[in-house]
Amino acid sequence: VLVMCTLYLMLQDSQVQTLLSMLLGWLDGQGFYVCKIRKLPMVYEHGHEHYYVVWETSCPANGYSLEWWTDDVPGNRSSTSHHFVKAQYKMIDKSHHRYSVIIGPVGLATKVHYRTTSHSKATAQYSITRRNETELTRVLVIADNQNGPAEFRKVLSGIRKHYGSNNVPDAILHVGDGLQDPRKLSDWQNQLFSPLEDGGGYQHRLPTVFAPGNHDHDKARTPNNANLYTDMYHGILTTDGLGDPVVVNGTYHRFFHTTSLGSARVIVLDSECPSAEQSEFLERELQSEAFQSARFRIVAVHIPPYIEFWNPYTWNERGEKHWREHIRLEYDPLFRRHNVDLVISGHQHNYQRGTVQRDPQLADSGSITYAIVGGAGGELDLERVENWKMYNVTYLDHHFVSLEVDSRQLRWLAKNKAGTVID
Repeated sequence: VLVMCTLYLMLQDSQVQTLLSMLLGWLDGQGFYVCKIRKLPMVYEHGHEHYYVVWETSCPANGYSLEWWTDDVPGNRSSTSHHFVKAQYKMIDKSHHRYSVIIGPVGLATKVHYRTTSHSKATAQYSITRRNETELTRVLVIADNQNGPAEFRKVLSGIRKHYGSNNVPDAILHVGDGLQDPRKLSDWQNQLFSPLEDGGGYQHRLPTVFAPGNHDHDKARTPNNANLYTDMYHGILTTDGLGDPVVVNGTYHRFFHTTSLGSARVIVLDSECPSAEQSEFLERELQSEAFQSARFRIVAVHIPPYIEFWNPYTWNERGEKHWREHIRLEYDPLFRRHNVDLVISGHQHNYQRGTVQRDPQLADSGSITYAIVGGAGGELDLERVENWKMYNVTYLDHHFVSLEVDSRQLRWLAKNKAGTVID
């Protein structure tokens, strides 16, 4: 019994999970397929009252479902009845079998608990803490860890030291480029899932708000497109679509949507797929009562409106200075007109923050802050290609941001991977 208990505890350890993943990869290459949970659950927010959970096994497992339940409204610690949701199944290849479930609606619950189960396998129970707009909400902000797993692990180590064991964040805001190539299964495992697992397994219990980057999803409208793990927001704008298949006839789902993080209202945009639909959505949401009445108004979009550091050759000779100009030319005037407080981006692999007047011609127009947080592990951008004369802080190294919001204040703290405050 002692040996079995010890083995069970070892299998729950994140580093053991990564070693098992590496072993499974080697066995795959030798033509052997061991039936094992390959990727433990990762949870994404799916609007204010739903969550999307995805996990993966190395073989098809019959009868996979997700069991979830909640602690009820504040002041009532009793747990609600348990819900069992059959998982949607997608075979990626013969040794990668993906499952996904949407949890919710969860109403005013303060805690949401879940675990995945099949006839022969189950994961541990994970718990999501939900904050209301009057409570302090802690958000970990990162971006651009792609192609830099070693540096990403160092950043994650700094994150764990920052939060410790008692003040873990309530959510993750990832502003894109979590991996280099979405068509490579090894990139998903080695650049995103395994480092997160080794970094404390936050992804199991901290809902991720995800603003896609140019490396995260396949934009091809073909039946065999490579949207392997990036369909967490399918159907989010229409409740009737929550149970629909995630990819139909090769169309990719829409990322743009709005969610809440404590007293902050957050508009999430897809910088890679400009469309009339997204533009209409943006204007509608910016003017909505929910956004305008929020204590803090935030936009998350991968490519910043104002880039200053890049590769000079690709910027000038290959025309990348014109890449996604609609964010600066079309979206940013809307941000300023409709009282956005903070625009969070990645893409540029370093740190910058600047605060400017929304309208330079009007002294009482209020201010808007632009932050670039593209330093979670990718190769750094060190060469200046533009000078917009608007950034107050520039830091050319890897980093992360701790964002805290409550009913009165928004606190922004940026640290490098060693834990030194940079802003």
